[in-house]
Amino acid sequence: MLDQNYWDNRYASHNTGWDLGGVSLPIKEYSDQLSKKDLRILIPGCGNTYEAQYLLNQGFTDISIIDISPILVENLRKKFGKNPHVKIILGDFFMHEGEYDLVLEQTFFCAISPFLRAEYVTKMCSLLAEKGKIVGVLFDRVFPFEGPPFGGSKAEYASLFEPFFEIKTLESCYNSNEKRKGEEVFVHFIRK
Repeated sequence: MLDQNYWDNRYASHNTGWDLGGVSLPIKEYSDQLSKKDLRILIPGCGNTYEAQYLLNQGFTDISIIDISPILVENLRKKFGKNPHVKIILGDFFMHEGEYDLVLEQTFFCAISPFLRAEYVTKMCSLLAEKGKIVGVLFDRVFPFEGPPFGGSKAEYASLFEPFFEIKTLESCYNSNEKRKGEEVFVHFIRK
């Protein structure tokens, strides 16, 4: 079961093969073109959240990060200290309440059971302000093992998100990390 204990054990044993060791280039390049630095940004299932650090360095002032692993969250509290621009939340994304302008998607969607994907879409709708956005990368492949990570396809993502989101971008990612080249799609969805 992909619960708190599962993720705590992964972090405690340093079994974090999804960790890129730095900010995801597609998210970095998207963030670089944002001029409004007070966007309310959420990074769910944030992991080591190099993206949050990058956003801070670029002057963003309202970043929320949430993860279910107490071990990870404790490390994040040490990393970000008392920085007033980062809110660190220990909790279950599906129970989280708030309102955001932008959700950055980097490995969270692929870490939850595919049975929760419809609930993920519904939850995103409840968390995003009108015209709020989900931006990031999703896997565009099927894995030969039981996940996580869990793969998927453009067609699956379109059918899931289209009823609730305008699909601005759902394309093969041209600037993926070397390890993931040819296996990701860049998504830019706007809440209807």
